[in-house]
Amino acid sequence: MFFVVLAASCGTTKTIDHKNIELSFLDDFILPENLEIEETKVGGLSGIDHYDGIYYLVCDHPGNPRFYKASIEINKKKIDTVLISEMIELDRTSKFFKNNTLDLESIRYNVEKNELVLSSEGSFNNGKDPSIFHISPNGQFLLNYSLPDYFSASGEQKPRNNGVFEGLTESLDKSGYWAGMELPLEKDGSKPKLFPTKSPVRITHFNKETGEPTRQFVMQLENITKIPWMYFAVNGLTEILEYAPSRFLVLERAFSAGHGTNGNTVRIFDVDARNASNTLNIENLRKEAYTAATKKLVFDFKSVRKQLKENIIDNLEGMTFGPDLPNGNKTLLLVSDDNFSSIGKQISQIILMEVTIKL
Repeated sequence: MFFVVLAASCGTTKTIDHKNIELSFLDDFILPENLEIEETKVGGLSGIDHYDGIYYLVCDHPGNPRFYKASIEINKKKIDTVLISEMIELDRTSKFFKNNTLDLESIRYNVEKNELVLSSEGSFNNGKDPSIFHISPNGQFLLNYSLPDYFSASGEQKPRNNGVFEGLTESLDKSGYWAGMELPLEKDGSKPKLFPTKSPVRITHFNKETGEPTRQFVMQLENITKIPWMYFAVNGLTEILEYAPSRFLVLERAFSAGHGTNGNTVRIFDVDARNASNTLNIENLRKEAYTAATKKLVFDFKSVRKQLKENIIDNLEGMTFGPDLPNGNKTLLLVSDDNFSSIGKQISQIILMEVTIKL
């Protein structure tokens, strides 16, 4: 037991690195618990994006896949108001939507075509594939991307249920979107544990015109940081943002059961994929040599727990750059998925941060 505790504590001692990018907490805002918009309960917010003053918030309820449009007013580095103005349901009369389980996890607005790009984890326990697809602003299906066979529910790689396309970001060159997995494929590596493991997740670039995958790199997940007193723990990638060529902010969220509202460990890493191998054609990462992306810890939310309005670090899953501040720095906004409070007290939390990029 002493060894396990020691190994767990080692995972929490990473030094914050501000060399390339610095993140500063500014404020948080809690949405009302019983907020309803157009006869739907606002919750399960697993992704957020921003363009031209409008925020897009995606809900991960498979029974009623939808997204919301909102305004978030920022005044003197504080969140002044949050107004959710519209709910858009996906039109599931299309053949693609009928044939797929829509467990929506990330949302991005395509400026050039006035379209939205969504990622879904599917449902591997029910034989349903993950997907990345475009929709119109009113929820009509437009097109979907072609996925390598190792992401298929019927493939030999055995992707983990609820562990596939969790993060999504447009590439800086506007050629397409990077999609990040939450957990490793079964044959690629193990899920993170209390002790150090090889837990590689694939981050894949898809061309938005052809829908084809063009490049991929691998990032190693961190280990679990808290002993799960109730026999369940997980750590995975929940969102990505490309902030410079082949440089990413990556959000990782760990959860250990049995700690009440203190079960989450949420951290943001600076990930550099410039020298990483292209692993797109590697079927099994255990069997071939490759160079993973490097990563540095740039923010740990435990450092600001006491500054949060309810002193809760919740299940943060969405992340987007917001409007620039008067000093020229970017804002970063994050949103939490409250799971509709199905597993205990959770909140729909919006966090505001300031980003200083030093490259």
